[in-house]
Amino acid sequence: MVNRSLVRSLDDDTLEDELAGMFGDSAEELLLDSLEDANKQFDVNQIVEGKIVEINEEFVVVDVGFKSEGAIPKNEWEEGEEPPQVGQMIKVLIEEVEDQNILEEARNMIVLSKRKAEKIIQWEKMMASVQEGQVVTGTVTRKIKGGLLVDIGVNVFLPASQVDIRRPNDIGDYIGRVVQCEVLKIDEARRNIVVSRRSLIEKQREEDREHLMAELEIGQIRKGVVKNIADFGAFVDLGGIDGLLHITDMSWERIGHPSEMVAIDQEIEVKILQIDREKQKIALGLKQKQNNPWTNIAEKYPVGATIPGEVVNVMSYGAFVKLEPGIEGLVHISEMSWTRRINHPSEMVQIGDKIDVKILGVDAQGQQLSLGIKQTQANPWDDIMQRYPENAEVTGKVRNLTNYGAFIALEEAIDGLLPVSDMSWTRKISHPSEMLEKGQEVTCKILSVDTDRRRIALGLKQMAQDPWASDIPSSVSPGLSTAV
Repeated sequence: MVNRSLVRSLDDDTLEDELAGMFGDSAEELLLDSLEDANKQFDVNQIVEGKIVEINEEFVVVDVGFKSEGAIPKNEWEEGEEPPQVGQMIKVLIEEVEDQNILEEARNMIVLSKRKAEKIIQWEKMMASVQEGQVVTGTVTRKIKGGLLVDIGVNVFLPASQVDIRRPNDIGDYIGRVVQCEVLKIDEARRNIVVSRRSLIEKQREEDREHLMAELEIGQIRKGVVKNIADFGAFVDLGGIDGLLHITDMSWERIGHPSEMVAIDQEIEVKILQIDREKQKIALGLKQKQNNPWTNIAEKYPVGATIPGEVVNVMSYGAFVKLEPGIEGLVHISEMSWTRRINHPSEMVQIGDKIDVKILGVDAQGQQLSLGIKQTQANPWDDIMQRYPENAEVTGKVRNLTNYGAFIALEEAIDGLLPVSDMSWTRKISHPSEMLEKGQEVTCKILSVDTDRRRIALGLKQMAQDPWASDIPSSVSPGLSTAV
């Protein structure tokens, strides 16, 4: 049997001579068998222990009991790590063995790695203590394609979709943070571990949700954080479960969008309005924390009272007027003027106008007020009989001509109708334009006044005596028949 220490200690020539003297012609075969037997324990990707025997500017030379030493680049020792020392025992990974003709060179080249050995040792240690479903803690080290790397002793992969319940705008913000995650999958062959922070948060939220649902009661005041805003309202996290704060429950006043009242990540206090424990839905209120301004509304705004207000909205059917924060009433288009024919409320008012209105009706239960603008002014038809008595002569301008007559403007928004039948005693008139034109000033007589229907009938021919009543009959000769 060949002594391995002898094989390692002799140089190339001496080794061959010694074996030839000891074993004769079988020296070459014995040499090969001895070296093969000495080296068979060294496999590629095997971790072995060795001793540092030399340190130069670029490499650390390590004796692992092989025919020749192996070299490790000095840069495998990280900055801040304790530097290598001659005589120090370290574990290394055999990366490559370059076999050469032993009889010619009598040397084998071996490539070692300290860093890879440490990673494998760390992985094997991790595999002994970690399993799928386990919670691990680590520091986010860097951002890579599709997610983050987290150092839990070895680098594990945290996908971007598993960082949080709602994906962050920039997952890079997590770099340097210590996070807890659940191990989702372990691939030992590829030495890969996938973890999830989201699953832990969801499990915790489920526990919090059950606990919260058990203690929630209608009427409670709770703190929450605004998590999302939509056109119809905002979702508020109460600490494990989201509640909906509808736009109609944000303020007693009219608001156009929920963002006027709340902002994302804002902490607010809300009132629990409704709870559906089966569907785990919660309705929240913000305005309900304050007194309802509609309480005792009839006492504050009695019917008949005149109140100042501000126009806050104009619709085709009327205008909404704010009397105080949270209190609005509707002025219908028919309640805007005594005399004017209004096609749209914008002819009378604009948003932001300060006006006086009269309270016409109060619906406390329906939270509605009926208001009037024209009622704040005197009704010109109330004393119309005194101002325009029958048979009185009036002067006005022709405002409009129709097939059946002419409208004469007597004063602002007060017209009288002059029918074609009352324009002439003697002429047969087909259209008022045969006698009058727009803008023409004309003097007429008041024939009748209908205050209920708000109509004034005028006559032009009545300004002269009826010729048929006296002149024409007297001019007809006696004995002449008037029959046709």
